[in-house]
Amino acid sequence: MSEENRLRSAIEAAKGEGRPAFIAYLTAGYPTRADTVPLLLALQAGGADIVELGVPFSDPLADGTTIQRANEVALAQGVTIEECFRFAEEARTAGFRLPLIFMGYYNPVLAYGERRTAARARDSGVDGFIVVDLPPEEAGDFLGACRAYGRRFIPLAAPTTPDARIPLLASVTDAFLYCVSVTGVTGARESLPPELPEFVARVRRQTTLPLAVGFGISRREHVVRVGELADAVVVGSAILAAIDAADAEQRAARLQEYVEDVTGRRRADGDGPSRLGGTP
Repeated sequence: MSEENRLRSAIEAAKGEGRPAFIAYLTAGYPTRADTVPLLLALQAGGADIVELGVPFSDPLADGTTIQRANEVALAQGVTIEECFRFAEEARTAGFRLPLIFMGYYNPVLAYGERRTAARARDSGVDGFIVVDLPPEEAGDFLGACRAYGRRFIPLAAPTTPDARIPLLASVTDAFLYCVSVTGVTGARESLPPELPEFVARVRRQTTLPLAVGFGISRREHVVRVGELADAVVVGSAILAAIDAADAEQRAARLQEYVEDVTGRRRADGDGPSRLGGTP
């Protein structure tokens, strides 16, 4: 791929600061269409390094109730993959500078057209794709389209993924490998799985790619612990919960505060931001 690898660069920049990259997930069109761009900008202001924008789908099989509901609300407003591209364009015009990934499912990509999806991503400032139900073995055409237009395809590794398959997953990307922390769906959890350190270590033995860990991460202590194991930390359901807890006119401000808190940018004494992994 000849175009700049902004995803890999963002993770390496965070590593250079002695911290894991923070990857934030947001469902496009949730709670309303009008919220999407301000919330993307709030994630940037709060200290996110990369953003996943969820493309709404009617059967989000890997997602728990929080993200399922967000998908339903967005779909009820008629949000399509084309509108997601328009959100990306509007956000870029408004000053959104972070690497942006579309996360979702294969059906919207197939319906829109694989090459058309990759080309539209290039033109609208979308850096790559996480397609939960499209394994690399079945992704040949879409992988080719992504490579043709300089977009990254991010594969998923689960705790059940055998060692022998990890090099195959790593071979389809030069950005990072997404490690799913649990054998279940997305959603905030009380604690991290005790098997997570060994899972991440097992993946590391098979690839030199940066590793991101997601699913079930919601608290500052989770972020700190995962940051000791991986190169990037993904938070999704807890971000939507923070949005839900805010009054409509305060959604962006409350989301920025949540991201500042969970990344450690906001000092406990209110004296100003500190960087994740730095001195509180």
